[in-house]
Amino acid sequence: MSISKWAKRVTWFSITALSLLCLVSPAAAADPVLDVAIGGETRHFARDALLARPDVVSVEIADDVAYGRAMRFRAVPLAALLAGLSPPADSVIEAVALDGFAAQLPIDLVTNTDPAQAVAWLAIEPADAPWPPLPGKTASAGPFYILWTGAAASTIRSEQWPYQAAKLESHPSPAARWPALAVDPALPATHAVRAGQALFVTQCLPCHQLNGAGSSTVGPDMSKPMSPTAYMTRAGLHALIRDPRSVRNWPGLLMPGFPQDRMSDREIELVIDYLAHMAARHTSQ
Repeated sequence: MSISKWAKRVTWFSITALSLLCLVSPAAAADPVLDVAIGGETRHFARDALLARPDVVSVEIADDVAYGRAMRFRAVPLAALLAGLSPPADSVIEAVALDGFAAQLPIDLVTNTDPAQAVAWLAIEPADAPWPPLPGKTASAGPFYILWTGAAASTIRSEQWPYQAAKLESHPSPAARWPALAVDPALPATHAVRAGQALFVTQCLPCHQLNGAGSSTVGPDMSKPMSPTAYMTRAGLHALIRDPRSVRNWPGLLMPGFPQDRMSDREIELVIDYLAHMAARHTSQ
């Protein structure tokens, strides 16, 4: 091929590629979408369409869980996005983030609209006014972030504020979906291990599996191949949950830990009780 023909072909390819790029709207290509799959029905909510809804409002959070300071967001009531959908009985909404974090949100929580209780909102990050990066990270909490207001918002656990949300999907309750999470059925209903199980599902299961139970693999399984209660002292495990970097640190460490306002010392001990109980059950099975 002559140099002149080669140059013409390169030029033609360059012009064609540029034309194709111009045909695709940058805004459309970058417009993130939240998928909602409830009871067999799926809806898709694009960012710009959400921000154009008549029920979008400014929501102020005095002490935001993700940012650790006062924040203001444009948001729509989460219950409004789920209106008309029929989640199966005894199900939860699993909120899955871009990195695989998967929070388990009770149906009655996300559908409540009474401000005397906790009210869930879907915050939407505008393309022309991006949120600041999360503390210690390069990315923001967007494009979608579930947050809470209302008189009982303080009762919502830290891991029930999932940011960078990508999908909301109904599933059976964790106990029904993952029998491997179950404690010894002979334990009384008020046994401390059962309280630890509830805390584990809310605060730990979003990142960790246990005996293969759970949908997230952000962190390691807390039982396979060995429970941390088998190779760590109780004090060491407590310190790890409170502040992982106080025990071991490396560039790839993701776990942020749980300060006192997110888990008390007693609650951490309950989680450890549950892990120890499950390690014994795993060994005996």
